[in-house]
Amino acid sequence: MSDKHDHPHEHVHGPDCGHDHDHDHDHHHEPHDHPQPTPEMNEDAGTEALSGALRSSFAIVKVLMAGLLVVFLFSGFFSVGTQEKAIILRFGKPVGDGDGKLYGPGPHWAFPPPIDEVVKIPVGQIQTVTATVGWYATSAAAEAAGNEPPPGDALNPVRDSYLITGDANIVHVRATLRYRIAEPGLRYTLALASASNVVQNAFNNALIYAAARYKIDDIIRDNAPLREAARLRLDQLIQRQELGITVDQIDNVRVIPPRQLKAAFDRVLETEVSSGKQINDARSYANQTLSKAGAESKARRNTSEAERARLVEFVAAEVERFTNNLPAWRSNQELFTQQRQAETLGIVFTNALEKTVAPDRGNGSSRTLWLQLNREPQKPKVLEKPKADEH
Repeated sequence: MSDKHDHPHEHVHGPDCGHDHDHDHDHHHEPHDHPQPTPEMNEDAGTEALSGALRSSFAIVKVLMAGLLVVFLFSGFFSVGTQEKAIILRFGKPVGDGDGKLYGPGPHWAFPPPIDEVVKIPVGQIQTVTATVGWYATSAAAEAAGNEPPPGDALNPVRDSYLITGDANIVHVRATLRYRIAEPGLRYTLALASASNVVQNAFNNALIYAAARYKIDDIIRDNAPLREAARLRLDQLIQRQELGITVDQIDNVRVIPPRQLKAAFDRVLETEVSSGKQINDARSYANQTLSKAGAESKARRNTSEAERARLVEFVAAEVERFTNNLPAWRSNQELFTQQRQAETLGIVFTNALEKTVAPDRGNGSSRTLWLQLNREPQKPKVLEKPKADEH
């Protein structure tokens, strides 16, 4: 290509060309007869520039593709939390067999989407659902602000939900279920579509079942039996439907009668509270009276027992004394009688200076006793000392 363009302006003049000198001379003086550069030279420069640009572009594209490949590969790294498990779905199918499908806490790698999809299972975290059956039409914002619409004349089954109790009454029930995903969590994650909705439906079923087992007055006063019955029913549904969860607790249980009958239920509740107070007061008075009577009875029994013991001891002592004195009385009855009489008089007249006994006659006749009673001797006068002036 270079040989073709090395001498573009050379002219060969042979011996036969002498006659053309004049013509050539005239030709050189004409402006349009000068030789012009050929377009091939401009095409060469453009081609070289285009080739260089393409080579540079290909190099940049290669670098970009390599960078994108590195970014693509590194985007496959993912981390699993301490209370999580993860599975890798490759084109929609789990990677691995059995427990090998699960990836524990820590860093892991998978092909980026759309090849692989990482699904994390929060097996250690508390999940929450709220029952959607049994409560009247309202919103959380209105209920929190106390701006609930007033109740109408009757419930609207299209908007208002309620439960039927065991005594065919209507009651509103609301509760919250807290549960955990049972390990390994594959059933909950892969086999159930919208698993939380399935759990919520089971919870609603449990509340409907529990409300039908009790009377309205019982569950309004104390909702603990309702909560326990709902827990047992929910455990049965979890096993039967293989939901793959474990119940943590059922809380925020609220049971109220229809708002249209709130005033009537309040009056009944006030009557029951008043009646319960009076019954408690009566029982308290009865307990106090019985306690007081029991204490007095016990005190009297103790006093009687002490008196009985004293009397028994006294009688036993008298019997013993009588038994001891019986031989002396048999040997000399008169002497024994006089001795006992003197002892008795000594005890009775302890402070008397003189004691005289007039015994009866032996034949039983009375005895006359003469006593000479002298006048009480006068006390000697004590002379007073003379005063100083009298002296």
